Order: sequence, then structure tokens, then C-alpha cells
Amino acid sequence: MIMLTKGFGSDDAAVIGILAHRDATQRAYIQQEYKTMYSEDILKRLFAKLSGKLETAVLLWRTGLAQRDAKLLIDALSPDCIDLEAVTEVRCSRTSLQQQTLKRLYHLTCGTYLEHDIELQDSGDHQKVIKKETSGLFEHTLLTILQCAENPAKYFAKVLYKSMQGLQTNDTTLIRVIVTRTEINMQYIKAEYHKKYNKNLNDAVYSETPGHYRTSLLSLLGPNH
Repeated sequence: MIMLTKGFGSDDAAVIGILAHRDATQRAYIQQEYKTMYSEDILKRLFAKLSGKLETAVLLWRTGLAQRDAKLLIDALSPDCIDLEAVTEVRCSRTSLQQQTLKRLYHLTCGTYLEHDIELQDSGDHQKVIKKETSGLFEHTLLTILQCAENPAKYFAKVLYKSMQGLQTNDTTLIRVIVTRTEINMQYIKAEYHKKYNKNLNDAVYSETPGHYRTSLLSLLGPNH
């Protein structure tokens, strides 16, 4: 692994190849062994050498599910960039046990309770909605909850499709969904995507992303079949 991180640049693909095909336990073991062998945290090396959308995808993927969800919620509840779709998505598509673990980790990381932070954002947004649209936010939240509960794979296929429409790809959403669903139900999402849009998800991602960033997402998606 030291050879991959010392040179970097031309070896980005090799780093992706190693990390993308390892589960959470294996990734944690690699991190531990790297520190033992080279007295350095591999995450610091990755932060220093990766950049842009590739950095976002790889660093989000290297964590376990709970840590990944906690980071997503922390970012989504940032006062500078509220993303209620991401918050609702994470909250509605995790098991009860995952939710409990997530709440504990969020509290340990932020020093505040997840429910409290969500209520603060909801309160402010509800006031805005009451003044302008009244039903917009509530409708979106309810639809997200219902769709996640009824058919999660179909819901995420739709979210992925929408993220790649228009003049500019919504990379934040694209990374979030692929990284968080790869170890859970990506094969079902890919099947729903093909069924609804008559196109392979891999092909869509390939056409909308560049370079090593594309390689990282395709590695997580796995083969078309």
C-alpha cells in the first residue's frame, strides 16, 4: 500500500482497486496494518493526495456504515448547506438497530442529539414553507418516507436517475447513494434502474463521470450483470 500512496497520481486507479473491493472489516484492517507498518495514518495520506469528487467518494467509502451515515447527516444538517432529502433518506432506509448506532455516533461526534438538530432545521424550514408553499416540504418528506418503505430499490433508482439529468450531474447525491447502498441492495437498484429507464446504471454513470472518479463509482457498482 505504501507504493500506492507514495507516488500517487498514476496510482489512483490502484488505490481504488484495493479499497473498492474490500468490505468494512477489510478496510479497517488495511488502515490498522498501514499504521503499524509505516507509523502513519493512511487517511491523512489519502486526504493529502486525493482531491475533488474522487476524494469525496473514496473517503466516504473507507468508513463503516454507521460512520458513513453520521458524516452524511452532519454534512446534510450543516447550516450552510441543508439537504433534507439526504436526511430523510438516511433516516428512512436504515433498520432500527442501525438507527440506534447512528444516533450514538452522531452524539459522540457532534455533542448534540440528532433528533434535536433535525427538529431545529425542520422548525426553520417549516416556517419558510408556511409563508411560501405550505405543503411542499411536508409532501416531499412524506413521499420519500413512503417510497423508501414501499420499494427502496425503486426509490434509489429514481434518485440516481434524477442526479444525472440536466446540464450538470449532482455528484453529491450520486456519491451518497452509490456509496451507502453498495453493500446493501445495489443489485436490486440496478435491476429497477434498467427496468424503469431501459438503460444500465453502469452505462449511465460511465457517461456522466470522468477519470478516476468514474473508476471508483463503477468499481463500487460492480459488473453490469
